[in-house]
Amino acid sequence: MELTTIPGVGEKTAESLRALEDPEHALREGDITTLARAPGISEGRAARIARGAIRDRHDDPGGFAATPRARELHRDALNLLQDRTVTEYAAKRLETLYPSGVDSRIEEVRDLARAAMARDPTEEVLAALEGVEPLDSPGDVRVRDRCLATQDAETYSAARDAVPEMSVELVEDTRQLSELARGYSTVIALDEAFAGTDLEGDVRVEPDALSDPESVVPERTLSFFAHNRAPLRAATEVHREADLDAPCDLDTLDTALARLDEGGAVQGDENLDRLNAALDSLDSAVEEAERLANDRLREAIEERDVTIEGGDLLSLVERGAGVDSLLQRELADEYADAIRQAREQFVDGLDLTDTVSLANRVFEEEPTFPVEHDEQALSRLREELTAMRDRRASRQKCEVADELAGLQAACRELVDRALELDLELAIARFAEDFECTMPEFGGDGFGIEGGRSPLLDVPFEAVEPIDYRVSGVALLSGVNSGGKTSTLDLVGLVVTLAHMGLPVPAAYARVERIDELHYHAKTQGTLDAGAFESTLREFGDLVTSVSEQRSVLVLVDELESITEPGASANIMAGILEALDARGATAVFVSHLAREIIDAADTELTVDGIQADGIEDGELQVDRTPVKGQLARSTPELIVEKLAGEAEEGFYDGLLRKF
Repeated sequence: MELTTIPGVGEKTAESLRALEDPEHALREGDITTLARAPGISEGRAARIARGAIRDRHDDPGGFAATPRARELHRDALNLLQDRTVTEYAAKRLETLYPSGVDSRIEEVRDLARAAMARDPTEEVLAALEGVEPLDSPGDVRVRDRCLATQDAETYSAARDAVPEMSVELVEDTRQLSELARGYSTVIALDEAFAGTDLEGDVRVEPDALSDPESVVPERTLSFFAHNRAPLRAATEVHREADLDAPCDLDTLDTALARLDEGGAVQGDENLDRLNAALDSLDSAVEEAERLANDRLREAIEERDVTIEGGDLLSLVERGAGVDSLLQRELADEYADAIRQAREQFVDGLDLTDTVSLANRVFEEEPTFPVEHDEQALSRLREELTAMRDRRASRQKCEVADELAGLQAACRELVDRALELDLELAIARFAEDFECTMPEFGGDGFGIEGGRSPLLDVPFEAVEPIDYRVSGVALLSGVNSGGKTSTLDLVGLVVTLAHMGLPVPAAYARVERIDELHYHAKTQGTLDAGAFESTLREFGDLVTSVSEQRSVLVLVDELESITEPGASANIMAGILEALDARGATAVFVSHLAREIIDAADTELTVDGIQADGIEDGELQVDRTPVKGQLARSTPELIVEKLAGEAEEGFYDGLLRKF
């Protein structure tokens, strides 16, 4: 994919996108979260880029929502959907849905919507989704117990680039290599020349190591899984609860994840746990063994009467002998028993089954009182246990990393499917909450049956359903607060959702596929000369753009407010005539319907939202427009009510004026 071909992506933006691991995948998937990680790209910008990539794929010129109010309806539709997402990813992913006049794009989303409406958004699935988020790469991983070594400068440079997590050392010969092995638990030599040589320590000669860095640094894989353990487990639960086909065996993944702690270390290995425990308890175990030996020896001394003849005492003094010699001569058996018990406690307490000989040297057999451990022997034991632990941990890391590395691609897919499920469930919940149906495309204009607007500031169940169909141009009349604007909003929303490929809030809907929606909201106050001229130019451009190759739907709410009522009626009549002549579909809401009809040179359709009368000061309105019937105005209804109540004929005279 050539990034600069995407609408709105220049070379500078393309360079930022190339900093991502796989920008093409993020663009194909509409992954706004990932795109927003590119340097200098905000979430809003990422959404525009993602939509641009979709438009590029479908050769979509864009511009469907041609007016501010049309764009507001698109925003309103997205808000309704985003309110029903669980994950932040799905909420952002919905930003890639937009109304389009291109069949391939509409059908692409309609396929998604049909599949979504078959989903069952259970509470268990929604709860599991709360823990799912896109997988993330952990911070810098550093490996300090192992290093790479080489004699070659080029190999040294390549190793630093391929394995930045580990130290890389230049060595001249096997002596330096052996010296390195004393400072690291494992040294990986990258030169074939070292093969077959006798080296001290754990030195592995692996000339091909750089071709598979993951085997050299299993921590790279382990840290990824440890860092993403929570979302992976949540995604696993989502698949189980939603009965989704998983891209990997979920039990295997659970078992592998259970072997890692939060830091990426392997857990659950008895030998490794034993070595770690021994190192943690080494100093305290030495102190306890010393205490035991001294207690046993002190007890033996206190219970023993030692008699030394004068000649023997003189001989010991002449030799400069002290208590050690006395112990060796008189209490040799007791001392040996004390040391034996100290060694047994030390070895058994730390479970040092494979370093018994080295552990025994910590307590020498040479008599002394008080008994003290050999610090050098303890240091050697500590080094050996550390090396054993590190080698064991390294082997375990490689084993678990090999197992997990094979699951990495599947795990990404596992999480992606869970996140996409949230997107689908948002559509399903939207369709369920607003009793939606998939609209049909075809014919001229639109037809809506049982439509209810979710944009009204009342509970949805309280919204009165309406039926409305228009082919060509129509005037929509009605009493004040009778629902003309909400009807226009419903039409605009149904058309917008249909062209987004989504279900619409109606029992049935048919819409003509159009290229642009022009929705002109009610103007606040009369326009000045400049604004009035600009508005006329806008409608002039709109009328001339309509052709057999480019279809539009025009919705206008009380355009008469732009200027004087007489002039407004003439202007609207002219606009409607021009749109009708070009085969456009348009609905104009106006209180000047009668005047517009009188001013028009052709016959115009007029529909009316009829009021049945007034009860207790409230209008009783049938919200469904009546085709071909001009609505009676609120003043006419009030005069009619008064005429029926009064005996004199004044109100009858007023009523005849209507």
